Amino acid sequence: MSTNYTTVDEASVDEQTDECQTTVDEWASEVEDQWTIEGTPELRASVEQDIQAKVDYADDQEIEGRLFGQTLEAQERLEAREWEIEQTHGRWDRGQDSRREEQAHIVVSEGSKRRRREFERRAASVDPRCDPDAPDPRAQLSREELAMVNQQARRVEAKLDGWSRAAISRRLAERGVDGCSVLGAVVGVFEELEQAAGTVIPIAAVEEVDRGEVCIAGTVTKLWEPSHRTIAQVGLLEDESARIRFTVWEKSGQPIVREGETVTFRGVAKSWYEGRCSVALTGWSRVGFPDRRGRSLE
Repeated sequence: MSTNYTTVDEASVDEQTDECQTTVDEWASEVEDQWTIEGTPELRASVEQDIQAKVDYADDQEIEGRLFGQTLEAQERLEAREWEIEQTHGRWDRGQDSRREEQAHIVVSEGSKRRRREFERRAASVDPRCDPDAPDPRAQLSREELAMVNQQARRVEAKLDGWSRAAISRRLAERGVDGCSVLGAVVGVFEELEQAAGTVIPIAAVEEVDRGEVCIAGTVTKLWEPSHRTIAQVGLLEDESARIRFTVWEKSGQPIVREGETVTFRGVAKSWYEGRCSVALTGWSRVGFPDRRGRSLE
């Protein structure tokens, strides 16, 4: 049996390795030369970046008293706005109201008076007593007639709630100028004002009043158990003339009344129950307790 040995020259292997390394380096150098750009590239800002740069620059730079890039119109508008703010906050008398607020109050008041007089002039075509330019009828009375009118006005004022003596005397004088007697004028004015809106009327006159809401006063004589959960109280209110059924709705938020208590109902709605006139207290109604000193809701 024979064995063959192959002898490899170490020098030839090293030479081959060097040749391969040289080939790889040359290839890498060629590729690098292909992708190399001669010179430094030029970088340009986008349109948005250019605009933002101008805005940032304009925040600190001023040219001829206005910001960089700001038009003369924009500058004047800005200065006018700053002056207006300064004038608004400036107090002419170091008081609570500024000049603008005071002037606005004067303008609004004058406009309200003007509109009211215009309305009264139009209303005078229906009721001559509404004419604001009409002379005071009391000036046309003699001294004795005026004294009698004032005396009767004092008597009517004591019986009516919410009417001043001056208003009553003017109405009496108007009827007197028209030729009505003193007694007729007193009766007519009393009946007119007694049934006017906002005046407390006798319970017996509730059915005769041509209004949806009335004001009455009296004593709570009886209370019943409500028949429905939407009703807070049901009872009878009585005065010297008559008595009437009243209903207090739960959502009205009215105070509780008790039997034997004297109360005043203002702005109660008229309704009919079993063929009889009754009243209902809503959220717009008001309840007064004359006997509760210091706690009246009127």
